[in-house]
Amino acid sequence: MVTKQFTGSRDDANLARADSLAREIFSDVANKWAFLIIESLGEGTLRFSEVRDAVEGISHKMLTQNLRILERNGLLVRVVHPTVPPRVEYTLTEAGHALRATVEGMCAWTQQYLGHIEDSRRQFDA
Repeated sequence: MVTKQFTGSRDDANLARADSLAREIFSDVANKWAFLIIESLGEGTLRFSEVRDAVEGISHKMLTQNLRILERNGLLVRVVHPTVPPRVEYTLTEAGHALRATVEGMCAWTQQYLGHIEDSRRQFDA
């Protein structure tokens, strides 16, 4: 699969503009649930229940909503197998794997600066 390059106007890709497509996409993928879902799918294909188990604390509704958003944006593929009950699997696309590199960077940054952030919060709240 080849990643499609953006061919729209500069305004559509400008995060500073409130009406830009880029800002809408950023809003879709830059949330804790989307990050955790992308991270969980990084190792391979998972069923709905496996994603739910991997993302502790997510509700059924929030998982469904975020999976649909990620699918709509072409970051994962949803495959429904014709069984009873239906078996649904999710896999990251090439674009999803590329975003996972950013997610992993955020996870590494969090691990590196967690102590610093905790100290800063304590000082601020005092």
